Amino acid sequence: MEKDNIKTQEYYAIDIMHILRYIWKKIWVVILSGILMAVLAFGYATFIITPQYSSTAMLYVNNSSFSLDKFSISSSELTAAQSLVKTYTVILKNRTTLNEVIKRSGVDMKYDDLYYMVEASAVNETEVLAVTVTCDDPEEACLLVNTIAEVLPERISKIIDGSSMVVVDKGIVNTVKVSPNISRYTEIGLLLGVLISVIVLVIMSMQDDTIHNEEYILKTYDYPILAKVPNLLGHSDKHYGYYYQRKKEVK
Repeated sequence: MEKDNIKTQEYYAIDIMHILRYIWKKIWVVILSGILMAVLAFGYATFIITPQYSSTAMLYVNNSSFSLDKFSISSSELTAAQSLVKTYTVILKNRTTLNEVIKRSGVDMKYDDLYYMVEASAVNETEVLAVTVTCDDPEEACLLVNTIAEVLPERISKIIDGSSMVVVDKGIVNTVKVSPNISRYTEIGLLLGVLISVIVLVIMSMQDDTIHNEEYILKTYDYPILAKVPNLLGHSDKHYGYYYQRKKEVK
């Protein structure tokens, strides 16, 4: 009865060296999987993803306390102008502003589509606002960003008294695509292929309970080895020929 009440615990040991040897024997699977995933990622980035192009315009933030004609500008004036950049960014992505941009540019799109195409930020924390439009047509991106450069100063002058914007640099047609990054997609595909294949091989090695040699028995089970059956049908031609000739002699 006391033996029945004894609680037994089962332990599962993981042989790291066994896993590493198993992966090394299947290293060709890892290499092939990495190459295959890299090729698939390259093809996906090259032929399936639509290329994106961008165009950027720069506008200088101005208010009533200073102008570009002055030779010196105080730090407080610069701080005020930099704070206005954030306000102007909010006004830029306003529905009324972007709808006016769509109307003037004549581009057939909705407000939500243009909203996600437009990005605005201060240049190196200065009073210069950089507006960037990214879409699948480089000429359309240039048209939209230059239309914004026309509409936004008008909107600013109507909403904020004494404030204005001056166009520093208009957007140009940029035929160099900004996305997708084909090399990065290829690298990610290679890493994913290697990682997935290694994970699969680790799982397979942990589920492999085949007895490969006497060392495996000694490490896995607490039993002595009483006998060992020789490999009469060895892989080498010498072993096989010896076995075949002995059979002939026995007959």
